[in-house]
This record gives sequence, C-alpha cells and structure tokens, in this order.
Amino acid sequence: MIIYLIRHGETTGDVEDRYGGDYDDNLSPKGIKESKDLAKKLKNKGIEIIFVSPRIRALESASIVNKSLKSKLKIVENLKERNNYGILTGLVKSEAKLKYPNEVKELERGFSHNVKSSENYKHFKNRVVKAFTNITKEKYGTIAVLTHGGPIRCILREVLKSGELKSLGDCAVFVIDKNKSKFSLVSLHGAKF
Repeated sequence: MIIYLIRHGETTGDVEDRYGGDYDDNLSPKGIKESKDLAKKLKNKGIEIIFVSPRIRALESASIVNKSLKSKLKIVENLKERNNYGILTGLVKSEAKLKYPNEVKELERGFSHNVKSSENYKHFKNRVVKAFTNITKEKYGTIAVLTHGGPIRCILREVLKSGELKSLGDCAVFVIDKNKSKFSLVSLHGAKF
C-alpha cells in the first residue's frame, strides 16, 4: 500500500495567529490555492480513497483535492487534531498571553503539557495510532490520509519511529510505503526533519 499522508492548507486561524488545535476554522484564500496546487500534484497518483479529518479545514482541502481525483472520501473522526490548547483554543495568541499567562507558559513543556481542558498526549496518541492502523488495514493499493499537523507528527513519531519534524508546512505530503506491517517513509515535500 502507498499512503499519501497530507496536511491541510493554511487556515484563517493561522492568518489571525490563533491557538488552533480543536478550533474549527476554514481555509484562508492562500489555503484554497495551496489545496488546488496540491490537487494538480496528486492527480495521476492513483489515489483510490481519501480518509479525512472531520474538521472544516481538512474537509475543505480534501474536497478541493477530490475535485481533481474523483475518488472516494471517508471521514474518520479520530483523525481530528488534538485538543492541544484546551482553554486557549481559538484565542488570538497575544490575547491568550494576557488572559492565561500560566497556561501559555505550560505549553513550553511540549506535547506532554497539561493545559487546562486539553486532551492529554496519551489519549491523543492512542486514538490517532488506532485510526491510522485501521485505515492501513483497508484493501486499497493507494490511499490519502488528509489531516492536521498534530496527527501527522504523531504518526511519524509513534508509527514510523522517524523522529521529530523541525518544520511542517501547509499541504505537506509524506509518501509512505506499507509492506505487510512495516511502514517506511519514501519521500516528503513541505517538511523537514
């Protein structure tokens, strides 16, 4: 199986400098263009189905890509982004720093932080790894998984054991080969280790 692991395009929350995570925002005009460009790159890759997060930004990217691919589209609830920011979710970062300085400071602990009302990493990891594992047991030759930065980093960290990304751009694409139960990263575009 060939897996195209893809991040959605730029969002309105990115432009407004908001804490995203579980925040359900739309693609920005740039994000729409990025998704259209992505569709052109994926057009002749033989993708049979796109598994997608239920969040609006991911659905919008998948819908734009699928206009070109004309493949099946399947929403997978557990591909949604981590509720990483809890009470900070949706707040403009400068506003959050004034209103919840201790919670903003807590984020410095990385993915194991304990921001109030956030999803803990263990729960997030378990649901994402289970969703990805189930998807890759399906009987397809070539698939796309269109999701968010958090789940992508988690899959690379926990499933592929490939370490931490230094950068992850909008509409980044990771091509993964699955042979029996072994996953290997074939190529990446729009990201760096």
